Amino acid sequence: MARAGGITNAVNVGIAVQADWENREFISHISLNVRRLFEFLLQFEATTKSKLTSLNEKLDTLERRLELLEVQVGTASANPSLFICIAAPVGGF
Repeated sequence: MARAGGITNAVNVGIAVQADWENREFISHISLNVRRLFEFLLQFEATTKSKLTSLNEKLDTLERRLELLEVQVGTASANPSLFICIAAPVGGF
C-alpha cells in the first residue's frame, strides 16, 4: 500500500510541476505583451508629440497670416482708394 501512495504522490507532484510550468509560461506571455504595449505607447507618444508640434507651428503661421489679412482689410475699409486698380485690362476686354 505504501507503493500506491508513492505513485499518487509522484503523480500529484508531476501535476503540480506541470501547472507551475503553465503558470510561468502564461506570466511570461503576459509580461512580453505588457512590454510590447509599453513600447508601442512610448512610440505613439513620441509620434503624437511630433505631429502636434508640427500642427502647432502651422497653426501659428496661419494665425499670423490671418492677423495680416485683418489689418489689410481694415486698411482697405478705412482707405479704399489705396486698393483701386488703375490699369485697364489688356486686349480690349
